[in-house]
Amino acid sequence: MVLHRQRAPLSHEQVAEPKPSPHQVLIEVSVCGLCRTDLHVVDGELRDPKLPLICGHQVVGRAAAVGAEVQEIREGTRVGVPWLGWWDRTCVYCREGHENLCDHALFTGYTLDGGFASYMAADERACLALPDGYGDLHVAPLLCAGLIGYRSLRMAGDASRLGVFGFGASAHIVTQVAAYRGQRVFALTRPGDERAQEFARTMGAVWAGSTDQNPPEELDAAIIFAPAGELIPTALRMVRKGGVVVCAGIHMTDIPSFPYSLLWGERVLRSVANLTHADGVEFLKLAPEIPIHTEVEMFPLAQANEALSRLRAGDVRGAAVLEIGKPAST
Repeated sequence: MVLHRQRAPLSHEQVAEPKPSPHQVLIEVSVCGLCRTDLHVVDGELRDPKLPLICGHQVVGRAAAVGAEVQEIREGTRVGVPWLGWWDRTCVYCREGHENLCDHALFTGYTLDGGFASYMAADERACLALPDGYGDLHVAPLLCAGLIGYRSLRMAGDASRLGVFGFGASAHIVTQVAAYRGQRVFALTRPGDERAQEFARTMGAVWAGSTDQNPPEELDAAIIFAPAGELIPTALRMVRKGGVVVCAGIHMTDIPSFPYSLLWGERVLRSVANLTHADGVEFLKLAPEIPIHTEVEMFPLAQANEALSRLRAGDVRGAAVLEIGKPAST
């Protein structure tokens, strides 16, 4: 499924099979998750993508061929490919272990072709080993919804009372991780979205309500998954002094002005940018220990536009995943 122009539907077409470079792996894709970042690319909210572009950055498949200088991946190995697809290893950020901030980084399904296709080529360093016990369909959402949620949870600290704004793919995973860690999750959804609130309670939230309501307790921290800048002042009002508000999305609408008193009291407002390879290794090791269960709605590749429309409307329970090849059950 190819994007030729932003704010236009993807095109279902035949393209040439990619040729892996010496450091790349040719992956036969079985499934690829969809996430809100794909919408930001398609809808023109993230500018200057590679065009034409094959979207998708929660890729699960098997190595069909490996480049001459690939060291650790063998043909037939099951791998996952996340958003961060390449980094230079030489800049100050990479040298500090913050390759997620690399100024020259390239991103799967944005500046590199992604997984809405039968085959893709990926840098060996970007590929992640996947835990046993998860079928392809259910492991795909861990590669972005899970990873970004996990990094956001770490940035929120050891909050015993955690607010989660927007209950979609990331939130339904991070709620399970937080509950495993003994944290209590308070879910806040769009007003009137009782379906999402019930889903949040099913996933382990101790309370679920609307963003125009106050949780029954003051929050220690909050994570905002919804790309709505107006939620930042709302979240700051709900967290205690010394609390943290984490913005988890790569794109957000403009933040309205708010009084300094909302930030005062040593409250912290911070963003999460991308992910590191170490995040992936650590989280994918933890996932089966919890164990994380992913709620998935599956769509065939040719229905990618329909899946994106459902995601745009907030009409997906859990995570949307495209089935491209034949997924493995474990």
